[in-house]
Amino acid sequence: MPCYAPPAVLFERGEGTYLIADNGDKYLDFTSGIAVNALGHNHPHIIAALKAQADKLWHTSNMFRTAPAEKLSERLARLTFADVMFFANSGAEANECGLKAMRRYHYDNGDKKRTRIIGMTNSFHGRTIATVGASGNATYCEGFIPNDCHFDQAVFGDIESLKNTITDETAGVILEPIQGEGGITVADKTYLQQVRDVCDAHGILLMFDEVQCGVARSGELYAYQALGVAPDIMSSAKGIGAGFPLGVCMATEKVGKHMVVGTHGSTFGGNPLATAVGNAVIDIVAEPAFLQGVREKGEYLRGKLRQLAEKYPNVYGEVSGLGLMIGMKVTPPNGDMLVLLRDKYHTLVVKAGGNSLRFLPPLTVSKEEMDTLIATLDKVAGEF
Repeated sequence: MPCYAPPAVLFERGEGTYLIADNGDKYLDFTSGIAVNALGHNHPHIIAALKAQADKLWHTSNMFRTAPAEKLSERLARLTFADVMFFANSGAEANECGLKAMRRYHYDNGDKKRTRIIGMTNSFHGRTIATVGASGNATYCEGFIPNDCHFDQAVFGDIESLKNTITDETAGVILEPIQGEGGITVADKTYLQQVRDVCDAHGILLMFDEVQCGVARSGELYAYQALGVAPDIMSSAKGIGAGFPLGVCMATEKVGKHMVVGTHGSTFGGNPLATAVGNAVIDIVAEPAFLQGVREKGEYLRGKLRQLAEKYPNVYGEVSGLGLMIGMKVTPPNGDMLVLLRDKYHTLVVKAGGNSLRFLPPLTVSKEEMDTLIATLDKVAGEF
């Protein structure tokens, strides 16, 4: 199915922050597979973990316990607000689990009318029927959803909009602490605390989608830890598998205990290969020194991008983000700039809302590689 329209370049292998095409050309990769390859391409610790597990056990289904899954769940519980979790294969699947958990919580507590969930404008939660309903982009719903699927929308960053959207049928709120596709918008700490307080006052649940901003991308293991507000439910994926399909829905015991046998499932979710890789990722990214390094790199790169914006105000604009999840508004069409960067300068970036470019390098990116990006963007400015 022609759901994607990739360019002609054919990538054959990866090394750190670079992708190498079949003709030998090297491309500086500031996409990380859209925030997936958190430790870059071909990381030795990840490869070793995958190979070691491949020699032992690949799959049992969730009918049986496996050591890698139990180890990863215990570690994530120690490192986050969560008491319980469910492993899936992707961010959309993790979000589906969280959305179901919100509704099941109220169903079991005798409030069966609470089925509506509030999403935010400019959000993105996946491509399934439920997750496009929760997302704030009508384009993704076109031709697929005949009604609202029991989702409402509030304006991201506007607490009065949220208050006015809540009804006695509202089950919960889902939002990204740092919006990715919407344009790298970091939730204000005060706003996020207000959302938490409003949810508590109305007896509804709060879910954070940290599929893109989680797993050290923000400079903390999860962005909510940097912003100081904990959710009831949280989704994680992308970086947790560093390129291997893995997602996880985390929750407090209060919420998670309602997802009993028969309420949800996944044949492949949390398989030994995926969770072995997940453990290898946590080995590295949960270390305080690594997280500090991400924060320092992010500050450095944002500073350099702001200098470019001052130098070329007719081309580059506002810089936003946290850690190594960075956006920059541009004046030329961002799609044109992306193609020029890729085809002429062999530099890969991602588009985002608000006519922005997204910079999502591996968290292992070096200062020299960031300087290379800045030098390239300096040259690109002269072409517009």
